[in-house]
Amino acid sequence: MSETDRSPSCDIHPSLTYDDAPAAIDWLGRAFGFTKRFVVPGPGGTIQHSELSLGNGVVMIGSPKAEDRRVSPQALAGVAQALSVFVADPDAHHAKAVAAGARIVRPLRTEEYGARGYMALDPEGHLWYFGDYRPGAYWESGDAPPASA
Repeated sequence: MSETDRSPSCDIHPSLTYDDAPAAIDWLGRAFGFTKRFVVPGPGGTIQHSELSLGNGVVMIGSPKAEDRRVSPQALAGVAQALSVFVADPDAHHAKAVAAGARIVRPLRTEEYGARGYMALDPEGHLWYFGDYRPGAYWESGDAPPASA
């Protein structure tokens, strides 16, 4: 990778919608440690597009777009997805999220298959899992995780 190529090495970049995207961008930085990299403001204090990074991952944050059927989870009866984010120190990350007021919906714990993490809702209802698990641990060996996982 050249010094001028700063694109992340991840090929999936979730795009999330928030009614108050500017506040969400600030909160995601404070609570979860995301770094604001790029913001395209829209009319009336909205956000057309933004990019926040954490490790080698990126999430894109924007305001609702009726033409694309993009709404905040606040407009829905539940959530249909969760974002899973690798963090090297789940305990420290959890402490920072709690201190910033994150709503913890599954406490910090060590799973039977060894991963340690927790789940939280952000202020508009997006569900996040932060832990030290990276998918792929069983891909090469063909071994399945324990049955209870």
